[in-house]
Formats: sequence, structure tokens, C-alpha cells
Amino acid sequence: MSSFRIVLNFQAGLGVLANMFLLVFYAFIILHHRPKPTDMISCQLSFIHIVLLLTGVDVWLWDICDALNINNDFKCKTSFYISRVMRGLSICITCLLSVFQAVTIIPSTSFLAKFKYKLKKYMISVFLFIWSFNLSFTSYRIIYSGAFTNVSETNQMKVTKFCSIFSMNYIIRALILTVTTSRDVFLVGLMLATSAYMVLILFRHQRQHKYLHRLSHLRASPEKRATQTILLLVVFFVVMYWVDFIISHIAVLLQMYDPVTLSVQKFVMNVYPTISPLVQISSDDRIINMLKHMQSLCHHIFKTR
Repeated sequence: MSSFRIVLNFQAGLGVLANMFLLVFYAFIILHHRPKPTDMISCQLSFIHIVLLLTGVDVWLWDICDALNINNDFKCKTSFYISRVMRGLSICITCLLSVFQAVTIIPSTSFLAKFKYKLKKYMISVFLFIWSFNLSFTSYRIIYSGAFTNVSETNQMKVTKFCSIFSMNYIIRALILTVTTSRDVFLVGLMLATSAYMVLILFRHQRQHKYLHRLSHLRASPEKRATQTILLLVVFFVVMYWVDFIISHIAVLLQMYDPVTLSVQKFVMNVYPTISPLVQISSDDRIINMLKHMQSLCHHIFKTR
């Protein structure tokens, strides 16, 4: 397990660094330039993924808590709550990014074009609703999780070495499962629908202009590249989400959360927040141009010396 823990720490470290780079970049764009609406969404997604990765690595979190002399019960409740909130926010914000990009490329002649301006107008309200819903709905984690004890072991399911999930009333559990599943299925379905729409738009655009393109115009437009990037992120998210969903629900149904299952689930859950910033960095012209400029500047400085 020590080797797998090294893999998890490397994965989390790479993801945190990549997301911090994106967070600083988008924050600078938002504060000093005229940002695109997708920049605001991506900035939030980077912050969410940083927190998700940090709370997903027990070593870092527990070492910090031990240094601050925080008791185990508070550690468990906090880590469970923040982790589930960030997971919910990740799927919501990723869905919002997909929807907004689909709305962005809607032809001006389409009857759906009016949604472009409405979505921009109510963007802040959408953000507030998403954060409020996830922060309030996930509060049940504070009640039904805590430090593992040897007393009444039948009423708790050990998840980590120190933490466990307590049993809850059948009605409450069914209600939480229904709301969570309904939310996730709706958002994943919406992502798939907007992705299919974007693929259709790109296909039509390519077919209409395939005879008009010259060698100088073979390079994809920024809008097309942004759409392709978001399509890749959505497909990747959906695949990783369902793998995580299957693993977690099998573990809950079997009442078995052994260290191997937990480690595999953490690895799968952290794949998307680790890979997504790397995909965004490699496909954003502004970042690529900035890095090229920094490279040429450093080369010039060393050359003059």
C-alpha cells in the first residue's frame, strides 16, 4: 500500500500545482482584462479541484490537523463534508461549463440564441444557487460521519483508519440517495446532451466549409478549439464519474470499505481534477503564448549574460 500511497500523493501534487497555475492565471485575467464567462467558470473549477485534491489525501490533511491538535471527530466530519461538497460542485460547474460553451456556439439565427445573453446576465445568480445547494444539502455528512470507535460497530461502517460513516434511518437514506442520484443523472444527462449538440454543430460547420478552407486556414479557430477541449473534459468526467459511482455503491452495498477499495476509489476520483487542468493549459492559446513569451524572455536574459 505504501507504493500506491506514493502514486496518490504524486497524483494529488501534480493536480494541485496544475490547478494553482490555472487559478492564478484566470484570477489575473478576471482582475486585469475583459474575461470570458468561461474564464470565471474555469477559475471556480480550478479552486474546487485544489480543495478536492487536498482533502482527498489523508496524509496531508491529518498531519496538518495533528499539528493543530484537532480531535479525530472534527477531522473526520470536516474531511467528509468538504470532500462531498467539492465533488458535488465539480459535477455542477463542469456541467455549467458544458452548457455555456454549447450556448456560446449557437448560431445567431437559432431561436436558442437569446439564451446567450440570459445566461451571461444571471451567471452570478447561478453560481450562488450551485454553491448554496451543495453546501446545504451535503450538511448531512456532518451528522452521519465521525471518528471510528470500537463501540456499537454494527452501527458504523469504517471507511478509513480513523473515520466511519454512521447508520441512518431508512427513509433519510432513501431520500438522500434519491436526491443525489437524481441530481447526478440530470447533470450527466445534460452534459451528454450539450456535448452531442456541440458535436453536431462542429460537424455541420466542418461540412459546410470543407471546400472553402485553404492551407492557411487549416488551423482550428479559438472557438472551435475551446469547444473541442470542453467536449474532451466532459467525456473524461462522465467516464471517471461512473467508474467512481460503481465502486462507491458496490462498497456501500457490501458494507465493505477495505484500504484497497478506498485507494482505488480515491485514485479514480482524482483523475479528472488532475488531468483537466493539464488539458486546459495545453489547449488555451493565451497560456501557450504566455509560456512561449516567458521562454523567449528567459532565453534572451541568459543569452545577454
